[in-house]
Amino acid sequence: MNHVRLTGPRLAIREFHLTPSDVDALHAIFGDAETARYLPFEPRDRENCADQIELYLEEAEKDPRTVYRLAVTLLADGEPEYAVPVGNAVLGIEGDRAAFLGYALRRDTWGQGYASEITGLLCDFGFGALGLHRLAARVDPENAASSRVLTKAGFQLEGRIRHDLFLRDTWYDSLQYSLLEDEWRRPAG
Repeated sequence: MNHVRLTGPRLAIREFHLTPSDVDALHAIFGDAETARYLPFEPRDRENCADQIELYLEEAEKDPRTVYRLAVTLLADGEPEYAVPVGNAVLGIEGDRAAFLGYALRRDTWGQGYASEITGLLCDFGFGALGLHRLAARVDPENAASSRVLTKAGFQLEGRIRHDLFLRDTWYDSLQYSLLEDEWRRPAG
């Protein structure tokens, strides 16, 4: 496996580990109904989160690797390999030099600028190490905070995708954002 380790001013992004602490951490995010309301799935139980981490590790072994589902830790919590994750980040390759990105954070960390830092680290990784040309992100129209994060990073709103997701017996729209490599300007700091 080609291990990914990204470090920002306050965060580190690393591979997930199939350990009780990482499973519990993912469950604290994916199992929380308030957090899951903006995710494309129902809240997940602990067993499902363990299964997800197994899937993440299998995806990491593929050659070529097309999906990066990574743990987000706080540098203040110590060595990132052992720190308990407060979020997850994803970058998935879609076709020729294009990918989607996403993130989810534990609710008690919202509003502290971590999503912006994650987005910057994923953009650096995608446009730098992976040589991508285009990054895209889809956001629930009700998730104004994520729309602000993407706009601040330079992403452009491409439009609204009507009935993009069927969940809880309801169709949901998405907002589609994108950023091209020549538009990316790494934030200072």
